[in-house]
Amino acid sequence: MLFDRLFSRWALGWLLAAVGVPLLMVAALLVGRALTADPAPARTPLVSAPQPPPEEPSPTPSVPPAAPAPDDLPVVSYDPAPGGFPADPGAGDTRPLTEGLSPTRTIAAYDAPGGRPRAFLAPTISGVDVTMPIVDRQVGWTAVLLPSATRRIAWLPAGGWQTIALPDQLVVERRTHRLTWFHDGRAVRSWPVSLGMPGQATPLGRTFVLGRTPPPQDVYGGVDIFALGAIPDEPDAVPTGLRGAHIGLHSWHNDDTLGQNVTNGCIRLTRSGQRQLLAALRPGTEVVVVDRLATPPPTA
Repeated sequence: MLFDRLFSRWALGWLLAAVGVPLLMVAALLVGRALTADPAPARTPLVSAPQPPPEEPSPTPSVPPAAPAPDDLPVVSYDPAPGGFPADPGAGDTRPLTEGLSPTRTIAAYDAPGGRPRAFLAPTISGVDVTMPIVDRQVGWTAVLLPSATRRIAWLPAGGWQTIALPDQLVVERRTHRLTWFHDGRAVRSWPVSLGMPGQATPLGRTFVLGRTPPPQDVYGGVDIFALGAIPDEPDAVPTGLRGAHIGLHSWHNDDTLGQNVTNGCIRLTRSGQRQLLAALRPGTEVVVVDRLATPPPTA
């Protein structure tokens, strides 16, 4: 009986050992893996970033309406233009004006965008097609140099006109008595010129080639004259026979007075130079008269 009890205890001990040891090894293995395994990545809370408020569309600029033009407004002709038009804000600006405006029908000219109509502009003046350099733009409105006036502009609403490219520009310097022809912004040629005498000085500012006309007398050298959009600053100082005339660009029968102030306000250059400009320039070409350029042109 004692042997049976001992055998039973011995057998039970071996049984417990046989079962317990593997269990302990498995438990140890699991604990080791738990201690050495990479920790699970922390989860970032899903919080959406604040979104900027939607942009509001920019308001569309309103177009100042054009007031109806009375039928009895004057029509701009070769005579001095009606008053009431604003001064050219860039009268001394030598940056080239590269686009012109030509009326396709008679249109009203205003003193400001949405302002007061002051006159009518017709497609022609004295039978010559009119092209005026564009100097400014606002929404629905375009500003041009006014014909038959000096340093004045007119504002035109949309419609009734077309635009034309102006690749050329003439710059006249009063102090150096020099005229320079620019094409596409580059100086092509310079000439010495005669300008207005004291009391009849060649007007400063921007104007343009209004048209050309045959020479009325032999003293002009037999070469056509460019009539400009500008008129004398002091009309009463001009000799009676020239009253109502525009400032002109023309040649003379001799070149003895080039570089001097001897004209009635006109710009006088050589006959060969005048012929070259007549062959190249179109109506609407800008002519700007300044005291002196800051940098002499490379052709000087």
